[in-house]
Amino acid sequence: MIHAAGSSGPAAPPRGDRTAAWAALQSHFEAHGRRFDLRDAFAADAQRFERFSLEAPHVFADLSKNRLDDTALALLLQLARETGVEAHRDAMFAGAPINATEGRAVLHTALRAPRGKAPFSDEVHETLDAMLAYADEVRDPARSAIRDVVNIGIGGSDLGPQMAVPALAAYCQPGLRLHFVANVDGHDLARLLTTLEPERTLFVVASKTFTTQETLANAQTAKTWFLERMGESGVAALRRHFVATTTNVSAAAAFGIETTFGFWDWVGGRYSLWSAIGLPIAIALGSVHFRALLAGAHAMDRHFAEAPLHRNLPVLLGLLDVWNRNFHGFSSRSVAPYHQGLARLPAYLQQLEMESNGKCVDIDGEPLVHASSPVVWGEPGTNGQHAYFQMLHQGTDVIPVEFIAVRETSHALLDVPPTVRAVLDAQHVKLLANCLAQSQALMQGQSFEQALGSKAPTASQTLAPEVIARHRSFPGNRPSTTLLLERLDPAGLGALIALYEHRVFTSGAVWGINSFDQWGVELGKALCNALLPRFESGDDAGLDASTAGLLARLRR
Repeated sequence: MIHAAGSSGPAAPPRGDRTAAWAALQSHFEAHGRRFDLRDAFAADAQRFERFSLEAPHVFADLSKNRLDDTALALLLQLARETGVEAHRDAMFAGAPINATEGRAVLHTALRAPRGKAPFSDEVHETLDAMLAYADEVRDPARSAIRDVVNIGIGGSDLGPQMAVPALAAYCQPGLRLHFVANVDGHDLARLLTTLEPERTLFVVASKTFTTQETLANAQTAKTWFLERMGESGVAALRRHFVATTTNVSAAAAFGIETTFGFWDWVGGRYSLWSAIGLPIAIALGSVHFRALLAGAHAMDRHFAEAPLHRNLPVLLGLLDVWNRNFHGFSSRSVAPYHQGLARLPAYLQQLEMESNGKCVDIDGEPLVHASSPVVWGEPGTNGQHAYFQMLHQGTDVIPVEFIAVRETSHALLDVPPTVRAVLDAQHVKLLANCLAQSQALMQGQSFEQALGSKAPTASQTLAPEVIARHRSFPGNRPSTTLLLERLDPAGLGALIALYEHRVFTSGAVWGINSFDQWGVELGKALCNALLPRFESGDDAGLDASTAGLLARLRR
């Protein structure tokens, strides 16, 4: 377990850059890693795919197209041991306050554990049962007239549900529409309100403290609209059409909300979709499928807790992130899910990884001398191929790519004719072929000689063939990881999300940082609150010249 400076308990393990393994990795990288070529590695080792791929619950991973050899992997595993990853992991599952800067446990894993198998089990399952009973009532046409559910939240109270619901669209209640409002920009909510009928709409106000500025602004606007549209019956109807997921029951009651579902301070926002924050997911899926989502995540939890390090997929991915970030110097990673249902996954992962590990000091407050979180970004395939893949293939920066593919389609669960389903299945094969082709092209590239020997129908006829060939050459040797799901069902999605959570945990533990606070979010909030009254008064005393000048122009 990692301890903050001055706390009691056993001595904390060293952070990664202060270990013998880190020094050995640096030497190995300079001797072998810097010039590592994937094409040579595959040519020399017919078993490379088998040795650098593994299976975890619901997810198969191919790591073989990364610039990684056996020695580097062995040293990375040594690094995990020297930095106490296993002990830190065990402390998290046991409920120790590993979020040292806030003095809190980190127990999102308890939210998906079976009854009696994790700390706070009775409270967790009491809330879960009540939430799922309510969700089933809302989604039952015989018991509810609700046809639109509007989730009002931001950050973790928005990104998780907004990612999961479309990912599992094939399992959602037909005729029930889910909407997500997060931006304090009124344009986000205003357009949606014009499409809703108040008597058929449920608003879910998601705020742990019920003080989040953006969420309360949107909730107040929704309340104003609802009361205006409902007329004299509005105040009484408000109790049936607004529900809160919050720990601040009194503030929700003052707002006019009676039905609330709470959670605990050991549930971080970016890990909260498993809690009452997952209410819109539960309404969309129903209790059976929501429990399957939890079960898939729990299966990955057990894998992370029990699998040996060399066969532990979250650990290996986290260590690979350290290798890529701190030794190869790759500053970003592109996530390319080849399934339209996962369109919001890159945005979800941006918060999960960059808010968790985007830190510049270690657990003791000492400055880091090494890089921490990479920039995470991406778009679904094949859209991304026609946007930013040009840079991935021929740009001056090497950017590792993470491909996510799903073997089976969900078309059979949808109401489409068999002939259309057959065409859709053929399209899915094209999608998978594109996914494999992109990772293959990133690795293999295309030499000048190959480009010179092939025709390019759109090439200029006035330029020398050698010039065109240089434009059509690809350096190759660009790393990628491929994650395969058998199907995108609730259990599979749950396992995939938990895999990413534990991967982030692993790299954060190696870097010696607290992955569970987010002080960087707070400064902007405080400055915004200080600026708001200045828009009314025009007072610019104490402001820097830029902020004062912009304030004056905005007030004109």
